[in-house]
Amino acid sequence: MLAVTMLFAGCISNPEAEPSKPAASSPSSSEPSQTPTQEPAELIGGGTELFPDRRFVGLYGYPGDPALGALGEQGPKASAQRAIELSEAYEPYSDEPVYPAFEIIATVASSDPGADGDYSYVTEPEKLEAYVDAAEENDVYVVLDLQPGHSDFLSQAKIYEDLLKRPNVGLALDPEWRLSDGQVHMEQIGSVDAQEVNETTEWLAKLTAENDLPQKMLILHQFRLPMIQNRDQLDTDHSELAMVLHADGHGTSNSKMQTWEMMQQDLPEDMYMAWKNFYLQDDPMFSPKETFDVEPHPWFISYQ
Repeated sequence: MLAVTMLFAGCISNPEAEPSKPAASSPSSSEPSQTPTQEPAELIGGGTELFPDRRFVGLYGYPGDPALGALGEQGPKASAQRAIELSEAYEPYSDEPVYPAFEIIATVASSDPGADGDYSYVTEPEKLEAYVDAAEENDVYVVLDLQPGHSDFLSQAKIYEDLLKRPNVGLALDPEWRLSDGQVHMEQIGSVDAQEVNETTEWLAKLTAENDLPQKMLILHQFRLPMIQNRDQLDTDHSELAMVLHADGHGTSNSKMQTWEMMQQDLPEDMYMAWKNFYLQDDPMFSPKETFDVEPHPWFISYQ
């Protein structure tokens, strides 16, 4: 429910050496030439598959804007430290290692249609690099979140291709802010069809394979069943991706649990569950122990 705050607050409307080559050796008839091979990139903590060997706890928001989530309340390095402290709070309860994460809003649902009429503010990738770099330096996983308005998820994902080529950067799709013709934010809750999601995951899986990258996290946000149309048709067979269903419910403990249970109804196979805690909207916010005690235990937990 991030953009609700953004739209009311008006925080975002419409702002505006190659390595040296080794010296050539003398030709030899007895020794064939060999090309040095680069070690495959690995995930934080090692390995190439995300689950079930690790869990994540992270900050959600837009860099530099506290109204859009906890990530924006401090700079890149301080955000990394805060995410590390959050992840450490869960270590006593998890049998798996718990790693810190950022979920960075890359494209933001906007009340202003903008020049392209998409009602989505696209952040230039270069403006996100300071946070991605800080994450990389501190072993923090990164997920780039898309709120496309009248654009589509695949078109916006391609904008961040270079960042997604980094081994510890994944992608999140937020259907609440995917508008259909005639819709505007705050008047309707958006939705996406499984076909559009599948087109996006196919592209991301191919990008991952072609660049010899470790498995990438692909998060789908949802708090109402109609937000993902034909959810049973989601393609979860890409070995290059770990697909996560993020239950975004907020409010009382009972309402959060109702959302959590509803999101698991007829859940496609090979989907991991994720949970979100809201500092302001939850009444009360779950403690780390209470959060981890829900069943199934969340694999990804974010704080907004």
